Amino acid sequence: MEQLTLKSPFSVKGKGLHSGKEITAQLKPAPVNFGYKFKRIDLEGAPVVEAVAENVVDTTRGTVLGKNDVRISTVEHALAALYAAGVDNCLIELDGPEMPILDGSSIQYVEALENVGLQSQEADKDFFIIKEKMSLKDDKTGSMITIYPDDQFSVEVMVEYNSPILPNQFAMLDDIAEFKQEVASARTFVFVREIEQLAEAGLIKGGDLDNAIVIYDQPVSEEKINHLCNLMGVEPIKVDQLGYINPKPLKWDNEPARHKLMDVIGDFALIGKPIKGRIVAVRPGHTINNQFTRMIRKTVKHTEIQSPTYNPNIEPVIDINGIKKLLPHRYPFLLVDKVIEIDKKHIVAVKNVTVNEPFFPGHFPQEPVMPGVLQVEAMAQAAGVLVLNYLDDPHTYSTYFLKIDNVKFRQKVVPGNTLLLNVSLMTEIRRGCALVKGYAFVGEKIVCEAEFMAQIIKNK
Repeated sequence: MEQLTLKSPFSVKGKGLHSGKEITAQLKPAPVNFGYKFKRIDLEGAPVVEAVAENVVDTTRGTVLGKNDVRISTVEHALAALYAAGVDNCLIELDGPEMPILDGSSIQYVEALENVGLQSQEADKDFFIIKEKMSLKDDKTGSMITIYPDDQFSVEVMVEYNSPILPNQFAMLDDIAEFKQEVASARTFVFVREIEQLAEAGLIKGGDLDNAIVIYDQPVSEEKINHLCNLMGVEPIKVDQLGYINPKPLKWDNEPARHKLMDVIGDFALIGKPIKGRIVAVRPGHTINNQFTRMIRKTVKHTEIQSPTYNPNIEPVIDINGIKKLLPHRYPFLLVDKVIEIDKKHIVAVKNVTVNEPFFPGHFPQEPVMPGVLQVEAMAQAAGVLVLNYLDDPHTYSTYFLKIDNVKFRQKVVPGNTLLLNVSLMTEIRRGCALVKGYAFVGEKIVCEAEFMAQIIKNK
């Protein structure tokens, strides 16, 4: 899958939830591997802050990014929309300290993205695949987030409040393609009993009944209600029973839980890579979301490249008979057993290393080790399958080494190992020459890597 950016820029305008200021945010296309970045054009030098988990400086009633003295608040709704749409690269310019709250949801961002459309880019998406369960729990709050291996991205959220109006709720998004229909319109929410404290802290200056669900779950005097309305700068209202006091009804009975799910997606966008995994969040909030995404970011930083996912029960894309139609190599020098992934730019092949390999008796009799040069040769043969697979009459061509660079051997390969050969084109094929980067894995560990150039020549 190729990376995506916007086909053209678009703007949204509105007041900030916490600052109350009128703010314009413009979302723009960005080059490959750019990620998400925010640019404060209202400040001297137009400073840029990268949208990654370690740049989160506050999680009080929203996710706040910061760098030096620059702050950008309430970024999660826009990021959730970008992530759900599959956008990898986007520059967000804004003339204020936070993103506009709009109606308290992501729907306007989603609709604007649909209107401008998305543009494919000349680089592959860099998924981070969850290979094993990861979990984080906050014993003080009871919040817990767990992520499990999965073929796709999905989220489950369970919220729990000590409230007769908002009891336990559950929300689930199995398919990110359903974000618009199932999640994007879910609005942020606040309890009446929280408003005074938030207002006194200098927050929610732009909050009103049009951009937040307001939950009245504890009796409050009319005088107190009028005081809270005055703090928020809205007309006094008369409330005679517990419940939701918004003029607009709930879109779903579990709209608050769906909004929490949206927040999880927006905060997980700060990992910096699309995820393949299933998130289960119990009593989530921006604080634990950020703690968890920072934990994953550390793993991402220390993972140069992930091992391909290999399920031996799945039929190969190209079996040994198909490989023999593409490569001239035969025993004892055919070092690719099957292909499990292939497209025009990359291939993943398998070499099962057995004790019956002809080189083991001499390399070495008492400690059999697969020669490094043969590991490089196996990657080269995988590259040969990659480039020959898309040629007419591939049996009339052969591939030959021109050079090998940056070879590293990191771990021994011994009988019983299964080599996963992950090979990608570094550039387009020009004048019959292919520049290739290859990695060989055993399990999750890189055992060998190399860059090499090969020439495709028609046989005489």
